[in-house]
Amino acid sequence: MTDARIIDGKVYSQNVRDSVAAEVAELKAKHGLTPGLAVVLVGEDAASQIYVRNKGKQTEECGMLSVTRRLPADTAQGDLVAIVKALNADPAIHGILVQLPLPDHLDSNEVIAAIDPAKDVDGLHVVNAGLLANGQPALTPCTPLGSMIMLKETLGDLRGLNALVIGRSNLVGKPIAQLLLQADCTVTIAHSRSRDLPALCRQADILVAAVGRPEMVRGDWVKPGATVIDVGINRVPSRDPVAAAEGKTRVVGDVAFDEAKAVAGAITPVPGGVGLMTVACLLQNTVTAAKRQAGL
Repeated sequence: MTDARIIDGKVYSQNVRDSVAAEVAELKAKHGLTPGLAVVLVGEDAASQIYVRNKGKQTEECGMLSVTRRLPADTAQGDLVAIVKALNADPAIHGILVQLPLPDHLDSNEVIAAIDPAKDVDGLHVVNAGLLANGQPALTPCTPLGSMIMLKETLGDLRGLNALVIGRSNLVGKPIAQLLLQADCTVTIAHSRSRDLPALCRQADILVAAVGRPEMVRGDWVKPGATVIDVGINRVPSRDPVAAAEGKTRVVGDVAFDEAKAVAGAITPVPGGVGLMTVACLLQNTVTAAKRQAGL
């Protein structure tokens, strides 16, 4: 059996960004509308700093307005909520994203609840979660949205396929299960208390790993020919003993990639897979939000 087809996030994310840029140009030309995205970053978390910088760069490259609010780590809850509400009221801002995780003293649920659901481009507000669960138009979390784009491009019609989602988070597990249901898949959600997880995985035509445990899903868990979407981003010690002793790391997914690609029909790599689609779909959500707010 030949190795699995690699689902290249670079290609798919570039396609999404190209589509967004074309749509932004049309909105400007026909309606004088420039979609605006505001990202709020609290504290100095190094990974979050990189993510936010990358989001801002890609937002501007697509012709949109990019606003970043950087706040100190000791920002008070009330001050953060006030900033969110000010962005809600700003007509130039169509999408608001508060970078998670927040410092421990802040209540992320209260902050997310303060975002206008129409501007909630992370798709985490309970209104958007409820709309998605009810099958109505909603702003959908970006990682599930990107994963579904790749699945549909790879497989075409998903109707009737058995899909297993490992993980039940509000950010990935639950929303991607809803999207798979809407695509007429037969969906199972597995988690840390599921019995005989390997056996569940072996029944899946589509396997989505979003559990946050490095290389947990082994190759012999994968049904031959299945499509594997690896959402995990985990840092583990370098394979090189000297580098590992120096504290150097490498990034792996939730799936043992080398093992799984020998069995699967198609698989996303880590890095270079779902993560790239997440930022691209944030841009797409911002355009969607801008159009809806403008009644287009």
